[in-house]
Amino acid sequence: MKPVAIFRHSPGEGPGYFATFLDRHSIPWQLFKLDEGEAPPAAAQNFSGLCFMGGAMSVNDDLPWIPPVLELIRNAVAQDIPVIGHCLGGQLMSKALGGSVGLNPVKEIGWGKVRVLDDEWLPGTADFLSYHWHGETFTIPAGAKRVLESEYCGNQAFALGPHLGLQCHVEMTEEMVRNWSSGGAREIERAGDIPSVQKQPQQLEDLQRKLAELSGIADRLYTKWISNLKA
Repeated sequence: MKPVAIFRHSPGEGPGYFATFLDRHSIPWQLFKLDEGEAPPAAAQNFSGLCFMGGAMSVNDDLPWIPPVLELIRNAVAQDIPVIGHCLGGQLMSKALGGSVGLNPVKEIGWGKVRVLDDEWLPGTADFLSYHWHGETFTIPAGAKRVLESEYCGNQAFALGPHLGLQCHVEMTEEMVRNWSSGGAREIERAGDIPSVQKQPQQLEDLQRKLAELSGIADRLYTKWISNLKA
């Protein structure tokens, strides 16, 4: 099988549980470290799927790798090569497919419930607890359907055929939660005491149980996504 291409935009926001899932299913993958200046491939046909991770930057920033990434996403969609995006990755997908990205009404940081609006991707599930860290959000591209929402962000996920754009972070590991909540302490403090932003102690409370449940949700989403990978 051709590898899944995984695109990292920030050193601390790697593939996390997504890579664990692929390894468990013996699916090869190749990491592109865009944060280290590695160029994205010009076309998608050498990969079974594309996965875009998170990052602190905005898709509206003037960064040299953003235009070729947007074109790569469009190239993959045109060939029915599945694309999945996490947070910034979902925003890149939305912009590439004709949507837009702008400020969310509030920052959403920490654990928060997500409601399932369309059960094609998560049949039988009404809601689940996910991890969040974003200040911007995407619109739903034309032809796509809204799949998830939360109290503080109306567009938590969209699906377009085999492609899934996520605003929430289902790829989290314990190391990632601990590192983000520690390294992002200043951002949390600047947000003030608002209900959509959790302090670090809240984020770490009962962490093993929360991660186990989130990984179970990720397993289901990723299982559906890999069912469409190109051989």
